[in-house]
Amino acid sequence: MREIEIFLTLAEELHFSRTAERLGVSPGRVSQSVKKQERLIGGPLFDRTTRTVRLSPLGEQLYQALERGHRQITEGIEAARATARGTRGTLTLGTMGPYSLQIERTLELFRARHPDARVRHREIQPASPLDLLLSGDVDLVYVWLPVEEPGLTVVPTAHVSELLLMVGAGHPFARREAVCLEDFGDCAVVEGGSIPSTMEEALNPRRTPSGRPVPRGPRVTTWQEALSVVASGQAVAAVPAETPRFYAWPSLVYLPIRDAPPCRWALAWRTAAATPLIRAYAEASADADRFRDDPRA
Repeated sequence: MREIEIFLTLAEELHFSRTAERLGVSPGRVSQSVKKQERLIGGPLFDRTTRTVRLSPLGEQLYQALERGHRQITEGIEAARATARGTRGTLTLGTMGPYSLQIERTLELFRARHPDARVRHREIQPASPLDLLLSGDVDLVYVWLPVEEPGLTVVPTAHVSELLLMVGAGHPFARREAVCLEDFGDCAVVEGGSIPSTMEEALNPRRTPSGRPVPRGPRVTTWQEALSVVASGQAVAAVPAETPRFYAWPSLVYLPIRDAPPCRWALAWRTAAATPLIRAYAEASADADRFRDDPRA
């Protein structure tokens, strides 16, 4: 690589002293390198006089062949170094639709700290919140707790949401002011696709506090399907308190659940696939939480 650098730099500078100064070597080192390369190639690479240095036709051919490849190699090495420092690359973040708005502070802080990094958003479905993470299609996800799947690193955030019961406007519960967890036994709740049981239980329990089973309604695979099933009166679903802000449909009603524990949010990623970029985002998330609670920050 050093011999190639000397050749390419001399081809650009056409001056032995300037080439030596640019590379931090002696002019003699440049001359020795060129002579060595000419012996290896089998012909003159430069036409030299006491006053001028020019590329020979053979040197011009070699320059055209090497310059692009050398640039790609050096740029690739520098890109890898930047990625290793966590300052460059693409981070694929999985969020559930508009819930990405909950992490705007984190995104702003991360982008300010790492302007060469790019965040790519992928939508994940509440009915299968970890599928894209486990398949490697996203680097990390923003989901509700608990996340207990093996091989994952889970870092809670400061965000907490109260739970509401989403029902269709024609549902008998729609005329109430609030419900309790025991009421879940009197209606069917939507059933997710590949949602872990612990995550499903955090929103829609299998049994009421008294032990009554909670019936399951139609199985859904997307959030849009869940909205449609609830709006049509086939089932109900517990959702975070931010949901009415984004889905204020006339056919949907949102009721407080008096005795439901709050929904807590976290970041999760595959432990074996952790990168400096993932760790940098997690650090930005922690700092964003701290800054929110500390007016001085």
